[in-house]
Amino acid sequence: MDSFRFAHPEYFYIFLVLPALVFLFLFGRILRARKLKSFGEMELLEQLMPSISTGRPIIKFVVWLLAITCLITALAQPQFGSKLTLTKRKGVELIIALDVSNSMKAQDIKPNRLERAKRAIAKLTDRLKNDKIGLVVFAGQAYVQLPITADYASAKLFLESITTDIVPVQGTAIGASIEMAMKSFSPNFTGSKAIIVITDGENHEDDAVGMAKKAQEKGIVVHTIGMGLPQGAPIPLTEGSSDFLKDKSGSIVVTKLDEPMLTQIAEAGGGSYIRANNAEVGLNNLFNEIEKMQKTEMESREYSEYNDQFPLFLGLAFFLILADFLILDRKNKWLKNFRLFGTNKQQS
Repeated sequence: MDSFRFAHPEYFYIFLVLPALVFLFLFGRILRARKLKSFGEMELLEQLMPSISTGRPIIKFVVWLLAITCLITALAQPQFGSKLTLTKRKGVELIIALDVSNSMKAQDIKPNRLERAKRAIAKLTDRLKNDKIGLVVFAGQAYVQLPITADYASAKLFLESITTDIVPVQGTAIGASIEMAMKSFSPNFTGSKAIIVITDGENHEDDAVGMAKKAQEKGIVVHTIGMGLPQGAPIPLTEGSSDFLKDKSGSIVVTKLDEPMLTQIAEAGGGSYIRANNAEVGLNNLFNEIEKMQKTEMESREYSEYNDQFPLFLGLAFFLILADFLILDRKNKWLKNFRLFGTNKQQS
């Protein structure tokens, strides 16, 4: 089976321009309609301007949006894998368990705990060479966000999509995240394995220490990184909001880093505890420890050659631009009296 990928997915950020274009188009249509109404009744104006079409500008705009979509997709360089090869490498397997509970929106670490953690994970991914990485997200429950892989580009893509809304049940089930991470390693891999739990550790709901001990007994090292500061910070209801989460009595909730718990988890898992701060998260220090772990030869089948598919999208974009030029803003004088299915209404 062919493997599909985008060589430059960063160009998809250009899609953020499209809503602005739609807004400007609709705003322009509203202004135009108001100006026409100021001249008189619309029915009378339509009789005075029989060649004016209300539908064609909309069609032309939609055609332009489709053309821009095709151009952006072409820039992202879609590719199909064409040659599958067996690759051997020496490395370790690493699972990162990332807390996505609401408390991770606190801004005692800038811009907030979650975003700072995501940036650190992305930088760690850039340093990996022959290792495999997986990603588990958790709040009140734990889910596999990214199965164990050596595709670092995909890992960073999955990472960007993580928000505090990705897990519906709130809480901090650290034990469940460790258990899920233990199940996420490659079934036949017998080499070095490590779990890095990134959390503020607050309001933990299960036996995280006991689960870390089980992981250590299976030869899996569990490290913890504490996101946040001991004095804590309030939790914004929305990004950039000055409204904060309050308890039942109306007092602002302050979320604090639970360092004793995270230290116990790391000790039980045979790993290290590191507290993040505004200067660094600490993944680089853990990376150095992971680099010291015994490397094991791993085999994986990967696509070594890819065929570009962007000419298809460029061709489609050119066709749509050509179609836009052929679609006139005004009604065609040769076709304006054409009646479909016997209707007496002029076509737009």
